Amino acid sequence: MKRLSVTFRAMCLVAVACLNANFAHGQDIGLSSGGLLGSDQPAQAMTSQSDETNSIETSPRADWDSGTYGPVDPRAQAMVDPDTLPPFGENLFSGGFRGMMADGLNPDYLIKPGDQITIRVWGGVEIDRVLAVDAQGNIFLPRIGPLQVQGISNAQLNARVRGAIQSVYPENVSVYTNLQGVQPVGVFVTGYVMNPGRYSGTPNDSVLYFLDQAGGIDQALGSYRQVVIKRGNQVINVVDLYNFLINGDIARPQFRDGDTIVVEERGPAISVVGDVQKNYRYELVGEALTGQDVINLARLKSGVSHVLLRGSRPSGPISRYLPLAEFRGAEVRRGDEVLFSADQRDETIVVQVEGSYYGPSRYALPRDARLGEFLNAISVPQEMTSYQDVSIRRISVAEQQASSLKDSLRRLETTYLGYPARTAKEGEIQVRQAELIERFVKKASQVKPTGRLVVARDGNVADIRLQDGDIVTIPENTDSILLSGEIIIPQAMVYTPGMSALDYIRQAGGFTPRADEDQVLVVHRNGAVIQAGQTRMRAGDEIIVLPAAPTSNIELASAITQILFQVAVATRVALDL
Repeated sequence: MKRLSVTFRAMCLVAVACLNANFAHGQDIGLSSGGLLGSDQPAQAMTSQSDETNSIETSPRADWDSGTYGPVDPRAQAMVDPDTLPPFGENLFSGGFRGMMADGLNPDYLIKPGDQITIRVWGGVEIDRVLAVDAQGNIFLPRIGPLQVQGISNAQLNARVRGAIQSVYPENVSVYTNLQGVQPVGVFVTGYVMNPGRYSGTPNDSVLYFLDQAGGIDQALGSYRQVVIKRGNQVINVVDLYNFLINGDIARPQFRDGDTIVVEERGPAISVVGDVQKNYRYELVGEALTGQDVINLARLKSGVSHVLLRGSRPSGPISRYLPLAEFRGAEVRRGDEVLFSADQRDETIVVQVEGSYYGPSRYALPRDARLGEFLNAISVPQEMTSYQDVSIRRISVAEQQASSLKDSLRRLETTYLGYPARTAKEGEIQVRQAELIERFVKKASQVKPTGRLVVARDGNVADIRLQDGDIVTIPENTDSILLSGEIIIPQAMVYTPGMSALDYIRQAGGFTPRADEDQVLVVHRNGAVIQAGQTRMRAGDEIIVLPAAPTSNIELASAITQILFQVAVATRVALDL
């Protein structure tokens, strides 16, 4: 297993390096011996680094081939009772089966007494009649006599009538027939349905139509797998609705007046939970089924690798944690709980690169890959790239920034809202203050933190471990300075060595009346956000002037200013008040 992990890791990184080996003007980004990327250090290949400097733990953290590494303690969680879950097919009778009655005039319909048949004959003889099928199953053709049609299909009707007429008038006779209408039937629906009774329909309506008329199956007690259709004392069909739910197949018997549909009591069931599309109770046919049968019924989520099977047997309780392949042959019995689990960790991560670079933008890397070895495999345009200012956008950092901002806004509301007013004047001030806080919280809640992680400082890059979903930014060299926020003319200006942030702001028209002149921030290309008075301007920097809090309450203004700074760091945007 260790050899496979090392081999896989080497193949991934070598493949990344090979993708970029053919760029003639590329410069590799390499690690210095101290583990940081130095601006004065020459680029070096990954393979030239010492094993001691870049030793990485490649031994597996678990035995992924075992089905019992969980470990799973059956006593740690109560077993799921099938009766607490909705039945598979719970929403079947919300589809409007009773919304439209079938007309029964399909080709397979079998003609019976009471049906109406239109007959038109022209040529050597003329007939234009609507004839009813009598109690003996005949229609009476004028000048020809009775013709038996009961039991033949609608598709066979025209040929039967034509044959009878042409046997008497063999020449110059054309025949047209049409089944005009069928007799309605009344079908009894009983058993475990919501509203047992007698419901009308046509002989060709489906069993679902009549069940829907009765309000559907009782979800607690009724069976979805044993729906019996009776004619007198004889069972003519047993319908398993699971076949319809899974494959769309359903028996289509032709009903007669007085037929009975009986929904039997629910049979034994199992619980299927975990990494499935929805937790359900599945009804069994018989006392047991195989794991493969359960997989065919359930809708598994992607990545399912293991199954927890719990239940009772004559020998006592069982609890088995099986790989999915082994579960296929396992026996699942009534009352069992089947818990599917995506319990196999992915040994690769996907990292994206943006900015100034050569090659593809996404790479599949070993799970413990580090930033330094990844940068070693990326080629960049030598004269166009500020590779000392690398930064990372990380999902987990964005989530932490969003959570921290949410907590700050909640504290702001808790601290400054709800104080009782002692005078009318004080009440007016608090109303205005509350409106300001409400607007501010609403705007601040809508910002989306970037999750920028500063990894470069003073020309060095920290060799941190990468995470799945990281976006590595390699900025391009630029000679501009961007100004935004509370500035008279927000714009981009050419970088001039020696000029301060205030010099650039003066050239852009100065501060707006709403600006907080003490809150001027400089955003470097490495993602660091620093007060203007505490850093030197560099090419590619961005100057952000924050707005002043529009309130005379010093404590409230201080709290709002702190959150504005927090928003600017997380989003590189001066929030408009």
